[in-house]
Amino acid sequence: MEYVKLFDAEYRVMQIIWNKEPLTSRELAEICLEELGWQRTTTYTMLKKLIKKCYAQNDKKIVTSLISREEVQKNESKAFVDKNFDGSLYSFIAAFTSDNDLDEEEVKKIQKLIKDSKNSK
Repeated sequence: MEYVKLFDAEYRVMQIIWNKEPLTSRELAEICLEELGWQRTTTYTMLKKLIKKCYAQNDKKIVTSLISREEVQKNESKAFVDKNFDGSLYSFIAAFTSDNDLDEEEVKKIQKLIKDSKNSK
């Protein structure tokens, strides 16, 4: 299935769904009012968009996700690197780490991630 980008507002609703699922559409509207200041109609419009994009479902007024947070993060990250760094993960990491001091634990985790990635191929 081809990845369909989430806009910021859609992502915010998905965050709520992932954190609270399963929940009723009414509960979702109440949470969106409390956390985002949205009226019920705005939440329901956003939910319809997420359903159309196959990110969520509303079955008998019970809302659940159809795609995991991790899958969305992976797709969003890849799209970001592709768009802003011509697909070069090295260029992204170089830009990200140039102004950020990584502590020893973070460096070890990144090294392990690279080692594990090389071993899985």
